[in-house]
Amino acid sequence: MSDVTAIQNLVEKHQALKNEISKVIVGQDEVIDQILLAIYTGGHALLIGVPGLAKTLMVNTIAQTLGLDFKRIQFTPDLMPSDILGSEVLDQDRNFKFIKGPVFANIILADEINRTPPKTQAALLEAMQERAVTIAGQQHKLDLPYFVLATQNPIEQEGTYPLPEAQLDRFMFAIKLEYPSIEEEIQIVKSTTSDSSVILNTLFSADAINEVQRLVRRIPVPDNVVDYTVRLVNNTRPNMENASEYVKNYIDWGAGPRASQNLVLAAKAHAAINGKFSPDIEDVKAVAIGILRHRILKNYKAEAEGVSEEIIIETLL
Repeated sequence: MSDVTAIQNLVEKHQALKNEISKVIVGQDEVIDQILLAIYTGGHALLIGVPGLAKTLMVNTIAQTLGLDFKRIQFTPDLMPSDILGSEVLDQDRNFKFIKGPVFANIILADEINRTPPKTQAALLEAMQERAVTIAGQQHKLDLPYFVLATQNPIEQEGTYPLPEAQLDRFMFAIKLEYPSIEEEIQIVKSTTSDSSVILNTLFSADAINEVQRLVRRIPVPDNVVDYTVRLVNNTRPNMENASEYVKNYIDWGAGPRASQNLVLAAKAHAAINGKFSPDIEDVKAVAIGILRHRILKNYKAEAEGVSEEIIIETLL
């Protein structure tokens, strides 16, 4: 199959996938798009939203429609690395046997990742980066595709261990969930308080997702798009010679090279699901906020004046 045909097929399957997901999830169109873009590119996503916005249901639904193995890990202050990675136990013949932890699945929902100490956070982040875990000096490969969706509660800061900037950078997207509109909430209440059940169709498989990820990598990118992307990321860095007064005023720390890589990859996937065979600058702009919002560090002045990361990024765009 040619790449042109593969992209046309992806457009159809992506739309069919969104129709399936909408049987269960009302609204949240942009959130679902960004989660799927992360899956199509082999990235991970951080979901930021208050409790009760159906984060777990959303991930479970996406995993079902993609035909992928799904596990949920509830992060708590007493969670140990071995609780998520697995551990070695002695069997009846007194030989060590490795028992896999919940991290061995295609899609992992890391619920409230900021509730667990840095040691356990780091164990998950190694799995995200290396697609493998090391136990007692032995490396165990994870099945591909491998996607971590971590959730973080923006309120209740007591008893939390915020993710350091270097670890936040491992996430391709930081996605903010908003409350549903009145109309959407009426629909949610009607559908969840009746006895109707929904049958979801599986539209992909693990192999098909791996093929989509390879397809996205093969999509060509014009030089002017790469140039625009790198300059955009460069403009977030206040310590550069060409930094604008605006950036120096409001940003303490800018985005690193991983932001440029992720912007180009996400722009490729965004172009593909919209039936384009190569991304343009509009595709970069479409994914910029989700990819940059957790990679820039505002200063006190921005905090005091109520200037959000989103406002800063939109101004730079």
